[in-house]
Amino acid sequence: MISIIGSGRVGSSIAFLCAASGLDDILLVNRTKDKAIGEALDISNTIPKNSRISIHGTDDFSKMINSKIIVITASTGVYLKSRTEMIGAQTQMIKKIALQVKHYCHDTIVLMVSNPLDVLTYFFQKETGFSKTKVIGIAASLDSSRFRYLLSEKLGITQSEIFNALVLGEHGDSMVPVFSHTKIHGKKALELLNSNQQKSISIGVRDYWKSLRNFKSRSQFGIAKNTFDVISAILQNNELQIPASVLLEGEYGEYDVCMGVPIIINKHGISKIQEIELNEYENKSLKISANIIRNYINSVTLP
Repeated sequence: MISIIGSGRVGSSIAFLCAASGLDDILLVNRTKDKAIGEALDISNTIPKNSRISIHGTDDFSKMINSKIIVITASTGVYLKSRTEMIGAQTQMIKKIALQVKHYCHDTIVLMVSNPLDVLTYFFQKETGFSKTKVIGIAASLDSSRFRYLLSEKLGITQSEIFNALVLGEHGDSMVPVFSHTKIHGKKALELLNSNQQKSISIGVRDYWKSLRNFKSRSQFGIAKNTFDVISAILQNNELQIPASVLLEGEYGEYDVCMGVPIIINKHGISKIQEIELNEYENKSLKISANIIRNYINSVTLP
């Protein structure tokens, strides 16, 4: 069973993709029970007619018991200027959710989607004591998708012509687009883009969510599809290479912090953290990003 905590736009979009693909039974958990039930009733009509899966909504965490995967999309409100502006309330929320998950689901893989992503992934892992291979923050793959899109627009090519466009570090203002590994028609992006173009694209990736909100209230489909890809890979045991936020214990020279790095996922969760070679500027930027996340973690004061 896939349990999704939070039945807003993102949670319901993830549930829709899972249901329409007939992946597994789905449980929507929401503090407002009627919201979860309503979304489940709607999404149930997308289940393929030859599928045996079901979807239900509830406000009862105990019904998550023995879930294979738990996705957390819940939020205490809507951030407007920064993903960290509700950091205190969000962290308190995630610690309460962590206690419920730990109580009812002893062997599950948790996908964090709520923001501030890296901070909440860290506190959830610490609160539950789950293996770091079982707690994965899904955001860097979304940022990488945005990076790829902006590159395609700048160069006038399709996204399918771009390879290894990765974004690492914080899911926030210090994220690090990795131009040194990005290739286009066999050429490195660094050979095709001058420093001003690189800077413009980097700013575009970091501010993508703000630009999007000029046209609609918030993003939902991009993160939903990226999360669905991870769920599908785990349930079908398909190896998937993506950047995601995980607890680091020496990788990239960082300790006791969660941030986006390249990983390999299979049915057990994270099978490997990949350490790729970065250029001097990217290494420095990633170090700065790690310190920013660590400062956010240290800034949280909880009762």
